[in-house]
Amino acid sequence: MKRIHFIAIGGAIMHQLALALKRQGNIVTGSDDEINDPAKSNLAAAGLLPEHPGWFPEKITGDLDAIVLGMHAKADNPELLAAQSLNVPIYSFPQYVYEVSKDKKRIVVAGSHGKTTITSMIMHILKSRGIDFDYLVGAKVQGFSESVRLTDAPLIILEGDEYPASVIEKRPKIFFYHPHISVLSGIAWDHINVFPTYDNYRSQFEQYLVGIDEGSPVFYNNKDEEVRSVIVRSGGHLNTIPYSMPKYHYEMGQAVLDTPGGPVPVSVFGSHNLLNMQAAIAVCMELGVSETDCYSAIASFTGAARRLEKLFETKDIIAFRDFAHAPSKLKATLDAVREAWSDHTLIACFELHTYSSLSEQFLSHYTHSMDSADKAVVYFSHHALSLKGLPGLDKQTVHKYFGREDLIVTDEKPELEQAVKNLVKEAEKPICLLLMSSGTFDGIDWNAVSSQ
Repeated sequence: MKRIHFIAIGGAIMHQLALALKRQGNIVTGSDDEINDPAKSNLAAAGLLPEHPGWFPEKITGDLDAIVLGMHAKADNPELLAAQSLNVPIYSFPQYVYEVSKDKKRIVVAGSHGKTTITSMIMHILKSRGIDFDYLVGAKVQGFSESVRLTDAPLIILEGDEYPASVIEKRPKIFFYHPHISVLSGIAWDHINVFPTYDNYRSQFEQYLVGIDEGSPVFYNNKDEEVRSVIVRSGGHLNTIPYSMPKYHYEMGQAVLDTPGGPVPVSVFGSHNLLNMQAAIAVCMELGVSETDCYSAIASFTGAARRLEKLFETKDIIAFRDFAHAPSKLKATLDAVREAWSDHTLIACFELHTYSSLSEQFLSHYTHSMDSADKAVVYFSHHALSLKGLPGLDKQTVHKYFGREDLIVTDEKPELEQAVKNLVKEAEKPICLLLMSSGTFDGIDWNAVSSQ
């Protein structure tokens, strides 16, 4: 049993690690200046919700075994300064995950996109085969009650993030996991507030590969030109294994894999998701699951939360939401829905919500990314710009960068609601409504909007 204190315990994945460590029998405490749901309710249910918001250096004592420092905490955080003065061991989130999993076989899924889906698919297959494993995944996955599991299992599946580990350890999180098996799913510039140039961003994946032990299997997306070039430059010491698109067709909107054992209908759709599926199957076969068992299991995989997740369906409309926010993710998600629902009017709504998407210097990367939609709407809020310390944007500027004349751009929630109501009313065919954001569109009730 250890005494562990979390600085910035309210983070989406930070609080899940705190809960997992408590379930192991450790004494866990934490602080944060703001905690929202679901973290607030989850921590309260476990008796870990701080009594008051804020930072309390008196919580930091010399008998602590570890501090876990969240990225949200700044360098002058009073609790961090107290820990440094007392020489309490300080770990970033990924450093502590490695600390508790260094005796396990570690599988890391890395890349700019597809990480959550591939990780979830691996988890789903392994669970179906009764294989014991721990995991860390960045979304709620059907069939799993939490996002972080830590037990005495000999295996752990880790979704690997390239974002910096903490304010005092600014290297990407993936650098600290030291995988025995890895996936590299794709490379497309993101996080421009941290990686100011594309070359700088790409180099993080090169360094990641260089740090993996010689001969380790790395499954890479053979369809992605940047991934192939990074593998050539930095993966020569590794057992690099490509994965590619499977053969498939659609039947009544459902994707059907054409496998050596016959057709396998699956519950996800879109070429990018079927490509992700090949990565997951490759990893599971490396872990000893037969190809036949992999296909049998993956047929019942329904997806991770907010990854082409069905919100609702009526006679005239089906609605999906997706976490897409980077240009490549936006286009891939739209193309997937267009492919599967080709006989529907596709109305796509995208919220600029991340630092990169709200930055004018990055907006040009979205040019033509929404062309697959029949009708397209882009929304942003001035409140989000203010929170991220970015200069103002105007609707005309956003419209210009997307390169689509009929694009509707709005910066007011009621205006967004009305625009979607109008598009739904004007549609002459059944509608597929696709909502893409890493945020919430400021809490719009889409079921109510689309039923008008």
